[in-house]
Amino acid sequence: MDSTTHIEDDPRPSGWRGSREGWLEAAKAAFLEGGIDAVKIQPLAARLDLSRTSFYWFFKDRAAILDALLELWDETNTCALVSACEEYAETIAEAVLNVISVFLDETRFEPRFDFAIRGWAHQSPAVMARVAAADETRLAAIRAVFARFGFPPDEADVRARTVYLVQIGYISMQVREDIATRMARIPTYVAAYTGQAATDREIARFHARHGFRPDALRQNL
Repeated sequence: MDSTTHIEDDPRPSGWRGSREGWLEAAKAAFLEGGIDAVKIQPLAARLDLSRTSFYWFFKDRAAILDALLELWDETNTCALVSACEEYAETIAEAVLNVISVFLDETRFEPRFDFAIRGWAHQSPAVMARVAAADETRLAAIRAVFARFGFPPDEADVRARTVYLVQIGYISMQVREDIATRMARIPTYVAAYTGQAATDREIARFHARHGFRPDALRQNL
């Protein structure tokens, strides 16, 4: 009899052992706080105020929840970036603003999660391979943006790498910029990435998307 049958037949109140999502979120929180060595079954159980045995209703072993963390990372960060690359844009400048936008929205792409996964990869060849595969998926999506606007393959590749590696550099170096500083640099980044200037209207839409009001900032100076 498998665990699903046990769960369906169990007369005790639902939720007494937590949920798969709850265990996974606890693992993610521990991972972000303390790295991969912090993701252990008993400390997770204590964090959730659940029994250790409850864990095994949802995951076979520690390796299973670690693999689920990798899947969650791919389903959030990588998928968010790919989706941003596929968003509608009338110009290459607008398309690149869509890509930059996802890195500024931590509800879509979590820099801390990326940073932690890359740290883990230095300890595990298997995780390093997963990271390399994700990086290639992301680069391919950005290359496709440039190809869509008529850039030849070699140029699309280099421009895509420039966009992506700068953003990963921000994450790896844990750069912290206030929003005004970051926004002031965006038009020049776009021009460097694309060879074209974003229009005032495109920049205004980008600002609005992130709730940034440069006029309000000037009034406070």
